[in-house]
This record gives sequence, C-alpha cells and structure tokens, in this order.
Amino acid sequence: MSEKLSRPIGRARRFAGSVSAAILLIGLSACQTSGPSDITGSLGDTAEATPAPADPRRDIATYQERVRSNPKDVDAALKYARALRATGQRAQAVAVMEQAVLAQPSNKALLAGYGRALADNGNFQQAFDVLGRAHTPEDPDWRILSAQGAVLDQLDRHDEARQYYASALKIVPDDPSVLSNLGLSYLLSKDLPKAEETLRRAQARAPGDMLVRTNLAVVVGLQGRQSEAETIMKADLPPEQGSANVAALKRLLARRDASRTDKDKIPVAASRRD
Repeated sequence: MSEKLSRPIGRARRFAGSVSAAILLIGLSACQTSGPSDITGSLGDTAEATPAPADPRRDIATYQERVRSNPKDVDAALKYARALRATGQRAQAVAVMEQAVLAQPSNKALLAGYGRALADNGNFQQAFDVLGRAHTPEDPDWRILSAQGAVLDQLDRHDEARQYYASALKIVPDDPSVLSNLGLSYLLSKDLPKAEETLRRAQARAPGDMLVRTNLAVVVGLQGRQSEAETIMKADLPPEQGSANVAALKRLLARRDASRTDKDKIPVAASRRD
C-alpha cells in the first residue's frame, strides 16, 4: 500500500522540480472562467491602480493616442501598457513603461507598472530592482512586497521570497492573493504538503477565487489525489464550466512527465484582485 502511494507522490515531486524551470511569472488573463490554462500566480495589478481592459485592442488605440498627446499622462501610460500585455505585446509594454518612467523617474505608480511589465516579459532581476523603487520601507505597499516575492521565486530564491510574503502578510493578514503566491513558492521548492496547507488557507479566505482554487487543485493533483483535485475544480460551478475546468486540470497534470526547457515556460495568470 505504501509503495503504491509513494509512486504518484514521487512523480509529483519530480514535476514540482520541473515547475521552477517551466513557470513564467505573470500571464495575461485577469479572469479565468472556463478553466485554468496553467499554474497561476499574482503580481498584484492593483499596484498599478488600473482595471482590466474589457477590450484591450480598442484600449491600445485609445491610450496610445493619449500618450502621444501627453507623454506625462500616468493613467494613459499604465492603461496602454496593460492593454499591450493583454494582447501579448509584452516587449512593447516594457518599452512604453520605460519611456514613462524616464519622463517621471520618481512616480511610484509608474515604477510599479514598469516592474510588472518587466516581470511579465521575463526580465526578473530588473523587475525586482524596479519594484524595489516603487515603494519605501517607511511606506511599504503589500502588493509590491508580494510581487517582489513572486519575482524572487522565479529566480529560485525561495527563502528570500517568503520573507517578502511574510512582510506583506503583516500588513494584510491572510490575504488570499499573498497566500496563493506563498503556496506556489512552496510548490516550487517541492514542499507539496506545505503548499497545500497554505493554499487551503487562501481558499478559506476566498472560496470563489478561481485562481486560488486552481493552484490548490494542482497541488492536490500533483500528490496523486486527482479525484479530489477534480472535485475542487468543479465545486459550485455550472456543469459545463466545471467539466471545462476539470479537462484543463487534466491537461496540466498530464504534463508532469514532459520534459521542460526555457522555451517551454508556462505563462501564469494574474490575480483577479484588480
């Protein structure tokens, strides 16, 4: 019996080890209603104070013109970059935010947006450095602290990352988005029981958050409890949506035996706390 149980857990730990090479930090979908595309994380878009664009292509045209008319329009720059990211134009988003920061190098909102764009583009060390300028020890922003932790996790600096999550949780105890990032940090360092414990805390605080639910289901599934993971994914959802979520989860878990390279990095969805 114990030998049978050890096999799926062993496979799960091998997969968890590959995740650190497979995950990118921040993906583009602010809301997932038809199921998880991949393991999810959060950089805290609320640090940018910009809502998710309903029609990003239309927003690109609108805010591009506003930025051209007034390069110091902070709101337009943030929304333009966000719309670019939402259509996969990550390098362009970095360029927009870089120009905005050059014009106003001390603007904290722009620095947060620039760090977000850099992380989304895979420039993790530069993102960490920029995010550190977006707030101060005297006036810390818990969203940016959590974002810095998420970036450090992508740099395989998990112990350091958890210090940032701990600092964020001192400001917002048991915040589900921070707990979700912390849970993924434990996943990346192959501590699946601790990851599950942390993500269950997050789910208790935000039972309807699809992204937290996805993270928990992934961790449960990676420990060989796929039936329980599927139950988590489809709970309290219409049958069609629940089935789509389960199908997406199965596709993700099926990747555990696939080899990973830097070119196969998985995009990570952003939190819905916008």
